[in-house]
Amino acid sequence: MFIGHFVPAFVAATLPKAPRLGILFIAAQFVDILFFPFVMLGIEHMRIIPGFTATNPMDLYHMPFTHSLIGGAAWAAVFAAVFWSITKSRTGALIGAAVVLSHWLLDVLVHTQDMTLFGGDAKFGLGLWNYPIIEMPLELAITGAALGFYLGRTRAVNGATLRPAWLLGCVLLLAQLYNWFAPPPATFDIGLPLSALAGYALCAWLAFRLDRTRALKGAGEI
Repeated sequence: MFIGHFVPAFVAATLPKAPRLGILFIAAQFVDILFFPFVMLGIEHMRIIPGFTATNPMDLYHMPFTHSLIGGAAWAAVFAAVFWSITKSRTGALIGAAVVLSHWLLDVLVHTQDMTLFGGDAKFGLGLWNYPIIEMPLELAITGAALGFYLGRTRAVNGATLRPAWLLGCVLLLAQLYNWFAPPPATFDIGLPLSALAGYALCAWLAFRLDRTRALKGAGEI
């Protein structure tokens, strides 16, 4: 799951008092943003095994602090605390926390059994990465539907066009296609985390740009 993680961000951005869409994009990938530095520091561990799954060569065998349910909940609480300390918006903090926690739930769909409650023996994962005929159209469909939902629940402001939405949508599509079809790395090196973090930053920046051109519709406009 890559761009599918942004589905809760799009939906949450349509709620009253929600954080900005760009903030919610960061929340959606918050644990992955932490995961790669944790791997580089030796706190968590992964390895590249070509063919490990049909669509992803990453064996994510040790990630209790970012990709366990309790770890995800803890980072959701951290995200909420930071957001609340800056904005004093309790509602916005709770919405952001829910988007952070959604990462674990969505990853359970695609990961092999490497998702834990907190690093214990009980591991979860439906393994849809091994079923691209299901996973690929599913991820594209839910992301496209979420973007459409966001656009339907918001309106353009200051004469804005749909260009920022098209740009974000195209970048998400290209990023996902690259994630699926680019030649996989033979081994883990610094290029993998740096490219992933750059991708997250680009998507969040484009989400901020889109958010500046949209406003929530009033009850009578929906």
